Amino acid sequence: MALAPGTRLGPYEIGAQIGAGGMGEVYRATDGNLGRQVAIKILSDTFAHNPERLARFEREAKTLASLNHPNIAIIHGFEKTNGVRALVMELVEGPTLTDRIVDGPLPLEEGARDCEADRRRAGGGAHPRRHSSRSETGEHQSPR
Repeated sequence: MALAPGTRLGPYEIGAQIGAGGMGEVYRATDGNLGRQVAIKILSDTFAHNPERLARFEREAKTLASLNHPNIAIIHGFEKTNGVRALVMELVEGPTLTDRIVDGPLPLEEGARDCEADRRRAGGGAHPRRHSSRSETGEHQSPR
């Protein structure tokens, strides 16, 4: 199901399509409540009416929302509007891997540097998201 620019899904206004893959399309959108840019992933028509694929899409949303890792986009929500299910996530700007290799493979040094940086950031790998809040005194309170 292609979405036209200007289409609204809940508080989100769809902009341009920024990607497509085997399961669906990804669009740039504006969050009308918070005034931020987000990415919205929807299932293609082929999968949008398949109960197994819908369940898989919802599991993907829940799994990704439970993780915290620099190389995994933050999940902002899961929208169900007018029969469209949409995964709302952090919009990560920058070139795609396809863009980066259009002129040939990445230099070995660059790939090794990126892998090492990813390894250092990962620490113990992706882990469940932990939340903290500030009390009125400004001190952090960790969840139990």
